[in-house]
Amino acid sequence: MICSSLEEVRSNIDRIDDEIIKLIAERTDYVKQASTFKKSENGVKAPNRVETVIQKVREKASAYGANPDMVETLYREMISSFINMEMDEFKKTQG
Repeated sequence: MICSSLEEVRSNIDRIDDEIIKLIAERTDYVKQASTFKKSENGVKAPNRVETVIQKVREKASAYGANPDMVETLYREMISSFINMEMDEFKKTQG
């Protein structure tokens, strides 16, 4: 979509941000659920799974025309935050 003003650009960015935040909230619910199925802290950290996810998002970024390095950076930060949250949830259920 070609925008005709800065306001239109910002409006579209705001709309996209709203959708991204909704999806992050949905992902959060699934991460919390995942912690109930894991049996150890290493299972929560799941380094092999992290690298699998990173590889997938890099491929999708390329396919969709996004910068794979930027997407990887964003995902690594997001995953790190989710792992911390999931670890807290895991400890609650184990403690």
